[in-house]
Amino acid sequence: MHGSIKIEQFLHENTTWKRLLDFFIQENSFLKTRLSEVVDKQNDALFIIEAERFQNEFILKDEFLQDMWRDIKEQQSKLQSLQHNKQEADSRITKRQQKLRNEIAFLEKDFPTLKNKFNKYLLQ
Repeated sequence: MHGSIKIEQFLHENTTWKRLLDFFIQENSFLKTRLSEVVDKQNDALFIIEAERFQNEFILKDEFLQDMWRDIKEQQSKLQSLQHNKQEADSRITKRQQKLRNEIAFLEKDFPTLKNKFNKYLLQ
């Protein structure tokens, strides 16, 4: 793939990933709010223990999402600089893009699983 086309594609991926992260950040916030609403109406100790576990998972997911956002912004900045200077992506940039691609693929599988577990938990 020609260097400038490769960088354009990488930038397109980064933009797409940021939109996806925005969605997951918003969805995670919604899940935390829902958890808070449900916990306010519960007094069962086992329910509360499980709720704390979900709360911890949501917090960890927030941290992961913020780290991903930062990493994608950094990659995007490097790509824009390369594009501006009419340079090609080197192997480090390409490997970093692949790492981000793998992390996004993991997130696309993992987040819905967490959401489904949480929804099933609330129906118990």
